Amino acid sequence: MRDPAPWQKKYGMMLMYACLFGLAFQYLFVGRTAGVSVLIVVAGFYSLYFYAIKGRLGGFEPWEGQSKAGWLLLVPSVLLALTYGLFANRLFHTLNGLALPLLIVMQTIVLSRNSKHAWYHASFLQDILRHVMGRPLAHISVPLGMIKSWLPAKENEREASRGKFAKIGVGLLLAVPILFVIISLLASADRIFLSWLEHIPNWFDGGSTFEVIFRILLAICVTIYIFCYLLGLLLPKNAEVDSIPKVEEIELLEKNRKIQLDPLTAGTLLICVNFVYVLFAIIQFSYLFGAADGLLPDGVAYAEYARRGFAELVFVALINVALLFPGLHWIRKSAQTGELIRKVLLSLLVVCTLVMLSSAYSRLALYEEAYGFTQTRLLVHGFMIFLGVLFIIALYRIWVEKMSLSRAYITSAILAYLVMNYINIDERIAVNNTARYERTGVIDLAYLGDLSTDVVPALRDLQIRHPELVELELTINRVISGIDSDSWPSWNLSNYRAKR
Repeated sequence: MRDPAPWQKKYGMMLMYACLFGLAFQYLFVGRTAGVSVLIVVAGFYSLYFYAIKGRLGGFEPWEGQSKAGWLLLVPSVLLALTYGLFANRLFHTLNGLALPLLIVMQTIVLSRNSKHAWYHASFLQDILRHVMGRPLAHISVPLGMIKSWLPAKENEREASRGKFAKIGVGLLLAVPILFVIISLLASADRIFLSWLEHIPNWFDGGSTFEVIFRILLAICVTIYIFCYLLGLLLPKNAEVDSIPKVEEIELLEKNRKIQLDPLTAGTLLICVNFVYVLFAIIQFSYLFGAADGLLPDGVAYAEYARRGFAELVFVALINVALLFPGLHWIRKSAQTGELIRKVLLSLLVVCTLVMLSSAYSRLALYEEAYGFTQTRLLVHGFMIFLGVLFIIALYRIWVEKMSLSRAYITSAILAYLVMNYINIDERIAVNNTARYERTGVIDLAYLGDLSTDVVPALRDLQIRHPELVELELTINRVISGIDSDSWPSWNLSNYRAKR
């Protein structure tokens, strides 16, 4: 029998490793809370990924800096995976369940040089969709064909018998999803049949029969998808690569598509808007410093003051973003004086927005001092700071036209998201509220009891300083009782510290 080619051996090993990955995936996640298991799964995926692309790194880059960007995008992916083992914030664990796979897909596509567009361009979404959905579906027949090729040929009766058993095994494997649907329908239709199924001995760590079937199906789906995804990175379609337009062609197409506004029309619009914004900014300055001294307008409560401030922030930010991007890209170039006026007007627009953000930030700080710190309020604070950074970047872009605004914005968004993960927002809420208790003697223990175990160290420190707060022990016990799982895949540093 002829020995298989080297590429066949490698793909065979990839499929075996993908199978092990699928089995580990179902073991670590089914019925368990995400913890250090996420870091293990990410490490396992990257081990398989780097094995798959071994020897294919380097070479031609469709766009400048692609290899460097691929390695840099690996950093936030690892850091987000690490948060599951460090913190217990349920909100960010949920959000990271979406952000982490997206970052991994971006990083693997860019590093393997399968992106026709730079990662910070909107058209890069086409590459993501193609690699996440299109190519895995196109290659789904490959693992099935590989399994078929492993079946022995009928050279003699013994080998023929082995081939029959192997085919029976493949038939049983294909029957699993069909039986799953049939058994589920029959169990729903007949309670006696359902009770009979429930008396079947439990498998897989005490799980029910349905859990066993679910685990098997999940492992198979993960195995096939991961293998087909990696195969899509290894086997790019030549037609797609050859069809990449040249830089000159792209610039010509963009120039023809670009909407061109008359400089005089755009300048008139910006002058009118900036006139209103300057007046509004002057008013904001008076209330900003007046509110800090307790001089709120008559008839305005703290809640109304802060709520209006944030509404102004969202409304003005949306309007100003809608004005800023056309002002940067859609105004027809004019003489040097006209260009200077355009940049000054856009700069004034940004400065007025920053003043309004400062006002809204101050209002929300007043609200927190009066009513306490919550997750939503701290997230709003972070959002306002993030918006301020974006507008400062835009101010720089107004005067330095060679800068890529989309790359700076997406990079800032990734960094801001990492910062929000690592500031440990639940712990910050507890620390701020305990400090507020020292000043006012008021604390909302009911709210703190609904947060994650990240709050426990701050609450224990407060308990040491104020033993008269007997409710603190009940709050701490309530938080600790919310830990979902004690199994090692769900291990989490925050939960471990809380239970000590």
